[in-house]
Amino acid sequence: MQPDYEELCNSLSMTEIIRLQTLLSTALVRRFERTQALAFSDLVASTPYFARFGDEAGRKLQQKHLDLVQQSIAAAEGRVVDTAGDGAFLCFAGADLAVSSMLALLRRISEENATCTREHQLAVRIGIHHGPVLTDGLQVAGDAVNYCSRVTASSSPGEIRLSKEAFFACTETEYRLKCRPLPPVSLKGIERPAELLVLDWRDHSIFPTCVQLETGEEIPLPEQDIISFGRLQEKDGLPANDIVLRGRQDTQTRQISRWHFELRRRPDGFALRALSDSPTHVNGSLVAKGEVRPIRPGDAVRVGNTLSLFFPTYEESPTDTDGSRTIIER
Repeated sequence: MQPDYEELCNSLSMTEIIRLQTLLSTALVRRFERTQALAFSDLVASTPYFARFGDEAGRKLQQKHLDLVQQSIAAAEGRVVDTAGDGAFLCFAGADLAVSSMLALLRRISEENATCTREHQLAVRIGIHHGPVLTDGLQVAGDAVNYCSRVTASSSPGEIRLSKEAFFACTETEYRLKCRPLPPVSLKGIERPAELLVLDWRDHSIFPTCVQLETGEEIPLPEQDIISFGRLQEKDGLPANDIVLRGRQDTQTRQISRWHFELRRRPDGFALRALSDSPTHVNGSLVAKGEVRPIRPGDAVRVGNTLSLFFPTYEESPTDTDGSRTIIER
């Protein structure tokens, strides 16, 4: 039989209630407060996807995300706490387990995307935090949860962002060496700018991070798994190409096709696929329409005999004396 708490409270004096409050607060913290690693994985651009392709396709995309999450956290004994909205809220016993699981998730997503057309690519943003929460083994609550959600919302598609607390909770040197600090980030609802880090999880010896035009302009490559290049900027109100190409003159631009070529991420690096009858050369060798050619840092591409592109090699940041590439302080 459940006790009548209201009747019990009505029988207590003010002093007794205050003492009881103190006892309950102490018991709550003693029994249910734990320090855990938290992570959010949020689907990117799901609302326009639902609007464009319908409820069934949108729900299938959500389920694919959740299935990949479950597969990725199993080895680390992670737990899905909530799947409200378009994301998954996860908790782990330690920060290293959270990082390894989220790396596994992004790799699985890349493998899935290799079989999908560009408009059906799955993209997520990820945030990881480490801090005290209240949990009974099922529910997880506390300010750390809200903070982790804000860290995630600040991330770009395909990016893993760590809070300062998550970074220092990592014991794997490999993970810490791959982190680079960001300028102070303003988070919604957080009074002071946050000290966050990005985990550079891709192998930059095989994946270029940017493309350099012959004009000297350098354009970062988006983290998505298919990146399109061409002169068309927009079609039916939507972006037509991820990298819009322009010649120095209009006559040169017209030699560039609306969709000229695309880069596809594969486990062993990028592959360039020519989409146009207009010439595409890789390191001086012609790539016919529909043909695929590997792209590595240091490679050069010429588009339509008018515009040259270069994929520069990645330059590591100088390391600190302890081997870390970060300058963030405790």
